[in-house]
Amino acid sequence: MRRRTLLASALTAAAALSLTACGNDDGKPAAVVSGGTTSKPIVTLDSPMEKPDLVLTDSNGKKYDLLEKTKGHPTLIYFGYTHCPDVCPLTMANIAVAAKQLPKAEQKDLRVVFVTSDPERDTPAVLKKWLGGINKDFTGLTGAFDTIQAGARSANIGIEKPVKKKNGDVVSTHGAQVLLSSPKDDKIHWMGMQEATSDNYTKALPKIIKGQNP
Repeated sequence: MRRRTLLASALTAAAALSLTACGNDDGKPAAVVSGGTTSKPIVTLDSPMEKPDLVLTDSNGKKYDLLEKTKGHPTLIYFGYTHCPDVCPLTMANIAVAAKQLPKAEQKDLRVVFVTSDPERDTPAVLKKWLGGINKDFTGLTGAFDTIQAGARSANIGIEKPVKKKNGDVVSTHGAQVLLSSPKDDKIHWMGMQEATSDNYTKALPKIIKGQNP
């Protein structure tokens, strides 16, 4: 299994971010995580980052300009894929649990965007079905891999094109962090690490929605 470590200079004390490599020799994905992690489940960045400037196709098959659609809204962005057996569904489920604890008005204001790192398999229909089982209000995005990869890298999230081995094993590598932006300036001020639980997001979201440090 390949191992990758991505250093995000924006993180406090230049903490190392891990990449998640998924795949096994049976052709069925299995996640293996490597690299360093921070001591906090949700990290405040030393310097805020711009949200990825991405124009992709959403889970309804329509054009989705991420900057335009999320402007002025508290936004969570995650790069992953629907065939992931554990890390991606667990992360999205944790966010879904937390989102449901918010008042209805804040739930409506919140934007949760899942950008696939495996666009060849994650069509709009696949994304819609998968996210529908987690939270139907979440938005799934797909498009050209190179475009998605460039957008992820602009926010210090590393992803690699899925590789299918001769034995049928599919290996997909992607950053496991959630980008959290403030509605005040539309910039990413926080990162949810892989260790973040539903309780962590439940406590953090009410503050993030107000543009406050969690």
